[in-house]
Amino acid sequence: QVQLVESGGGLVQPGGSLRLACAVSGNFFSIYSIRWYRQAPGKQRELVALITSGGTTNYADPVKDRFTISRDNAKNTVYLQMNSLKPEDTAVYYCNRANAWGQGTQVTVSS
Repeated sequence: QVQLVESGGGLVQPGGSLRLACAVSGNFFSIYSIRWYRQAPGKQRELVALITSGGTTNYADPVKDRFTISRDNAKNTVYLQMNSLKPEDTAVYYCNRANAWGQGTQVTVSS
């Protein structure tokens, strides 16, 4: 059974940066698309970014030009580099592969 483990969250000031990582267990990592979602308190979970098996990326409008998703197939890991963070980026961030979800990592942007 596949497992996804997120890491890298924390507290950062507005304008700061964080890099999240999603480590995926199991075989055939390279053939799957991986997605990052986030869920803020009182709001629905929303798609933030995705990366396909071929490396094509797509981003939600609120994070375009600030976030970068990437993957390292040798390490079975997907990253989310988040720059110019804003208070409205505060949320629990989850990675997803098909029907599998990680436990999430908290990102708080506050002065």
